[in-house]
Amino acid sequence: QDQLMQSGGGSVQAGGSLRLSCQASGYRYNWLGWFLQAPGKEREGVAVIDTPRGATYYADSVKGRFTISQDNAKRTLYLQMNSLKPEDTAMYYCAGRFIGEAATMFIPSDYHDWGQGTQVTVSS
Repeated sequence: QDQLMQSGGGSVQAGGSLRLSCQASGYRYNWLGWFLQAPGKEREGVAVIDTPRGATYYADSVKGRFTISQDNAKRTLYLQMNSLKPEDTAMYYCAGRFIGEAATMFIPSDYHDWGQGTQVTVSS
């Protein structure tokens, strides 16, 4: 059974840092991503990694502040979030897909497995 189990998150003041983790089990995903969903808003992609190649991609809103990475031995995905802003406050989800086009990597409906979500709250 393919599963994604998240950990990390919490509350921090603006300018602070947090790290999210996502442990994968089952078959290896070719694409892993982090998505956020703020209250009353659509879920959106923030960072994606092409796991075989290690190539990383970011939404403009997090470039230079967030870093997505993977530990293949531990089968764990990470999201290091620095210089956090109040507008980063949201539920964060990791997600995986086995196949997909690069053009759709930030589209939530293109992912079939999801973590349980973790809350990130940034206060000003």
